[in-house]
Amino acid sequence: MSDTVTETAAGGRLSTLDRYLPVWIGLAMAAGLLLGRAVGGLDDALAAVEVGSVSLPIALGLLVMMYPVLAKVRYDELGHVTADRRLLATSIVLNWVLGPALMFALAWLMLPDLPEYRTGLVIVGLARCIAMVLVWNDLACGDREAAAVLVAVNAVFQVVAFALLGWFYLEVLPGWLGLEGTGLSVSTWEIARSVLVFLGVPLLAGYLTRRLGERSRGRDWYEEHILPRIGPLALYGLLVTIVLLFALQGDRITSQPLDVARIALPLLAYFVLVWGGSMLLTRALGFDYERATAVSFTAAGNNFELAIAVAIGVFGVASGQALAGVVGPLIEVPVLIGLVYVSLAVRRAFPAGASR
Repeated sequence: MSDTVTETAAGGRLSTLDRYLPVWIGLAMAAGLLLGRAVGGLDDALAAVEVGSVSLPIALGLLVMMYPVLAKVRYDELGHVTADRRLLATSIVLNWVLGPALMFALAWLMLPDLPEYRTGLVIVGLARCIAMVLVWNDLACGDREAAAVLVAVNAVFQVVAFALLGWFYLEVLPGWLGLEGTGLSVSTWEIARSVLVFLGVPLLAGYLTRRLGERSRGRDWYEEHILPRIGPLALYGLLVTIVLLFALQGDRITSQPLDVARIALPLLAYFVLVWGGSMLLTRALGFDYERATAVSFTAAGNNFELAIAVAIGVFGVASGQALAGVVGPLIEVPVLIGLVYVSLAVRRAFPAGASR
């Protein structure tokens, strides 16, 4: 993400640009809130053109954010990751068994009297990350190739399992436990469209950039000259996305601070517990730091683009479910940035290359 990727990975430190990322994110949040309140009708303008129920400007910010990270992936080394069945199995269990179950439990424990927000959180828990996790993993010096493969696995599982798991966690499981159920109707095509847009487009662009760059002048030239030039785009895309998200939902956030705080608590617990539990599990399994980091951030992150699109499409833009979906990335971004620093601080506790 920064110009000094090699130095960062070798030294275990963030670059000067990335070190102050929390400051840039804080300023972006404040700018978004001010922009949303100062410019009348901005939310309508941003929502006028959408890609998969996500505002086009936000979609462009996400695509710009993901492109440089995917251009850094060495695609010819992906075979080493796909051959590691233990890595893949661990990620699948964390993402598609433990993650959704934990969010379901936290939503019911902390929001028993707020069914709309509770349902929104369950939807967030079912939408596994295929976007920002690549940025967090890159900042924490995780294994890029492993992260790319795990994101692709999540994308496949989302298309196949999202609607089924939504039915299970919102209708079947509450019925078994004597709790109130909620219906969820979402098409497989809607989920596939989200995956194709937010993962397929930047993945293709990143792959072609590396392939053509290496073919033209070789790998060393590509990584020394091209990557430093496109790397900062990830930060710019991230900040633009945050500004637009806050501008789009600023009024709701500032007018319902107590509701936002109640939604934030289970989200905060979820991100910390999933990331911390994943790091402990992968350490116990003997994973090296780079792959443990890729697994842990993939498990902790969520696909808020899909969660917001589903909540709006099923329950409406003004629904509590949609608000819960919006609060998701607003909590995830600062929390996972903090966990990047924690991750770098504990990297010496992991064996070197034990999982390869």
